Parts: sequence; C-alpha cells; structure tokens
Amino acid sequence: MKERRKKNLIEARTLQIWNVIYDVIEVVVSLIAGITANSSALIGWGLDSTIEVVSAGTLGWRLHGEIKGIDEEKVKRRQKITLNVIAVSFTLICIFISYDSITKLINQETANWSTIGLIILLVSLVVNPILIYFKRKYGKKLESPALMADAKDTFICLYQTVVVLIGLILVNWLGWWWADPVAALLIVPYAAKEGYEAYNKAKNINYNTAQND
Repeated sequence: MKERRKKNLIEARTLQIWNVIYDVIEVVVSLIAGITANSSALIGWGLDSTIEVVSAGTLGWRLHGEIKGIDEEKVKRRQKITLNVIAVSFTLICIFISYDSITKLINQETANWSTIGLIILLVSLVVNPILIYFKRKYGKKLESPALMADAKDTFICLYQTVVVLIGLILVNWLGWWWADPVAALLIVPYAAKEGYEAYNKAKNINYNTAQND
C-alpha cells in the first residue's frame, strides 16, 4: 500500500512539474498578447495562469515532502499552506480583474485583435482538460483536497479560456467593445467561490488528527 501511494505521489508531482512548465509558457504569451491588444480578458487570463504556476509549484512542494518521508504533521502543514496560497491567489486575481475591467468599461476602452492570443487560447482548450483529468485522478487516489482544489483552479482556467475566446471574437467580429471587460468580469464569481472553498478547507485541517492528505 505504501509503495503504491509513493508511486502515485511521484506521478502527481511529475504532473505538477509539467503543469508549471506549460503555465509559464501560457503566462508569457497571454500577457504579451493582452498588453499588446489592450485586452482585460487576456491579461486577466494570463494573471490567473500566474496563480496556477504558484499553486502548482506549492502543491509540488507539498507532494515532494511526503515522498521524502516527512512526518504527518509536516505534511498537513504543507497541505494547509498550499490551500491558503490557492485561496489568497484567487482573491488577488478577483481584485485585479474587477478593477481593470470596470475601469475599461467606464472609459469604454476597446481591445484589439490578437492572433497570438487566439493561438494560446486554442492550445489551452486542449491542454487544460488533460491536466484536469489527471489532477482529479491523483487527487482521488491520494485523497488529497489540495490536488482537487488545484484541479478546480485549472477548470476555472478552462472556463476562462472559453469566455475570453468568445469575448475576443465578439469584439472583433461584431464590434462589441464591452465584450472584453465583461468576459473578464465573468471570471470573478467562479474564482471567488473556489478561493473561499480552498480557505475553508485549509481552516479545517487539524495537525493533531490522523487523517490522510
């Protein structure tokens, strides 16, 4: 049983490493595209990918600790830190997206077309469902709320991808200047909900109880 769990831990950590590598690429491309096109939705999407890098990296650190055999209390402490990082990250992205989108709605700023933005969005539509599937798979195998929360984070990124893509098309094909900031604002309720859930899970972790991660 211990060997099987260790194997799952190693595979889950490897998944997080690949997640970080892809998200770094996603961050660089989407932020360049978003800033160039003055797109709130693309910038917000890129910043959420930044949060995914932090989340996946912190979760990888927590998994690495258990692989190395640190005691249960330290494992739970790392799990709590991971969930708190996810919660704080969601909060920050909600604040930024709200401010940026509302400002652009007030100023009636229009986003420009971005071919590179379109490409990274389409790539994300393929990559993120794969990441979600394997995060959930190992989250269930390891009974890990941190991995399940991270899977939800990636699902939100997938949802964002669809919303941002629709916004990009509406702005440039139909001339709906408001579609871009509105698409960004649609991200906020989901991000806020998942951040709150991650915070509650972290709060309920008790170092003194003998439970699985």
